[in-house]
Amino acid sequence: MALVPFPNKAAKRVDDDVDPDWDDQPPDPEDGGKMSFLEHLDELRRRIIWSVAAVFVTFIGAWAYRDYLFAFVFEPMQLLLPPAQKVLIYTELGEGFVVNIKLAAMAGLLAASPVVMSQIWLFVAPGLYSHEKKWAIPFVVLSTICFVGGAAFSHVVVFPLTFQFFASFTNEIAVMQPRIAPAFSIYLRLMLAFGLVFQMPVLVLFLARMGVLTARFMIKHFKYAVLGIFIISAVVTPGGEIVTQLAMAGPLTVLYILSIGLAWGFGKKRKKKPEEEAEER
Repeated sequence: MALVPFPNKAAKRVDDDVDPDWDDQPPDPEDGGKMSFLEHLDELRRRIIWSVAAVFVTFIGAWAYRDYLFAFVFEPMQLLLPPAQKVLIYTELGEGFVVNIKLAAMAGLLAASPVVMSQIWLFVAPGLYSHEKKWAIPFVVLSTICFVGGAAFSHVVVFPLTFQFFASFTNEIAVMQPRIAPAFSIYLRLMLAFGLVFQMPVLVLFLARMGVLTARFMIKHFKYAVLGIFIISAVVTPGGEIVTQLAMAGPLTVLYILSIGLAWGFGKKRKKKPEEEAEER
């Protein structure tokens, strides 16, 4: 008895109801074929090396302006201190030196962020379709703007609120004398956290273009997203201070709503099924 080939339903693309012009070309890795696990590791190592090299170069440039960077970060803290204490201190020999190194590294990371984002894109790009690779420049520009914008928002709004909250417990008996290392540790933690969470629109746009995420799904699960945002804010913000949590949760909620618009406008377009077209008529 002859065997009749059984159709492989699993081989059917999950996006058969998507515009066929969307993925008319298969992914074309630069090496002309699928990359092995070791090749992926080698590619990741190459991108990390380029990113570290870019940050190192900008770090050297930032080190020359470390005094200006120190004043830029710590003068706002000094202005928020109570009248009885108008200077920040350090109590260990190497504390000032280490803080200056971290300051220059932070400035170097911000200055090199376009290079870092481009290396992230170059690592992901081999697995994308040809038309998807055209989003390289928008991805690098948008991700850089979001990262720097998140860091700037933390510097201008969030950290002053956090610092002022901790300084408000000064009284006639106890006066706050902040050390520069712990204060800068909180500053750096908030800056990196906001720089990363402000990448939400970039991530949503990327997933929407890939057809993984849709605006309808985001709207349907809006309440769970808000809950997750407040949980993340509570974990990331230091000391469990409610004002800082709200300062993070509020912008994140706005970014989520903005991301819905991006997913709606730039997501993979789905062809309507016959029954859906009949309902509209």
